Amino acid sequence: MIVAMQEIASEEQIQQVIERLISMGFEVHRSTGERQTVLGAVGARHEFDIRDIEVLPGVGEVHRISSPYKLVARSFRPEGTVVQFSNGVRIGADTVIIMAGPCSVESREQLFAVAETVSKAGAKFLRGGAFKPRSSPYSFQGLGLEALKILREAGDKYNLLVISEVMEISQIEVMLPYVDILQVGARNMQNFNLLRELGKLKTPILLKRGIAATIEELLLSAEYIMAGGNYHIIACERGIRTFETYTRNTLDICAIPVIHKLSHLPIASDPSHGTGLRDKVAPMARASVAAGADALLIEVHHNPDKALSDGAQSLYPQQFTELMDSLKMIASAVGRKIA
Repeated sequence: MIVAMQEIASEEQIQQVIERLISMGFEVHRSTGERQTVLGAVGARHEFDIRDIEVLPGVGEVHRISSPYKLVARSFRPEGTVVQFSNGVRIGADTVIIMAGPCSVESREQLFAVAETVSKAGAKFLRGGAFKPRSSPYSFQGLGLEALKILREAGDKYNLLVISEVMEISQIEVMLPYVDILQVGARNMQNFNLLRELGKLKTPILLKRGIAATIEELLLSAEYIMAGGNYHIIACERGIRTFETYTRNTLDICAIPVIHKLSHLPIASDPSHGTGLRDKVAPMARASVAAGADALLIEVHHNPDKALSDGAQSLYPQQFTELMDSLKMIASAVGRKIA
């Protein structure tokens, strides 16, 4: 249930409504915007009369929510969520944020070379895997803690925020001092124990869609995190598995406007994993911006042919610089800009 308070509602009236909802057996989540407070009431109770809430002082509107997700629904925060960072970067606002870097951190030399390139081109985040979930147990698995230290050092030097993937609960505490966003990969989208732990944090989470997940399943996974109290979530379309085998995955561009309609969460697109082919990354990145993506994750490597992971989908530095120039034109055409 969603309770939209009147713009003139006092703090005392809001607290009275919260107390009433709790007494009815609901768990209450509060969202206070610039003009209005919205209360999301979540719980197992089905038999209640919404008029009991409508008549309370300060209440504007009350709506039953039939969808299985409540807190991530657009009705809970109609104005949309903007995830903000200490340096002023905002995801979900008018500016499309670019997150770029190698698939995995291989060495200090490699990461610093890539960080300098993406920073000069206009990226705001440095991406790179410290712990790598690979399909084969014999593939490069990442450098772990050493990679996190290199990421933070490179990010600080080139004025970049840092995003890296967390694979299990035990890694959270290790990663927190070094990253600005914790990424949940496609394989962990429905790792509900991990999602519950991430819900206890205030650190922003980028949640990738599973390789065979529906949009509803993605939003329900985000609901797990929000139900724990962490509202700083960015959904991410990274391609799904279909019967098509030409590309690594099928990047579902339609998911971008659909999620914007269903949810208040900002949505990112990962055209690198979504295609798996270097020459397809740029056109799908441009298409994602045109469709309304709030952020892009793009893999860049200073020498992709010798990359230890995903070299085939990593852009050369010059390709990334050229892509950034074209993205600025696309963003401008749809009323946005590239930072």
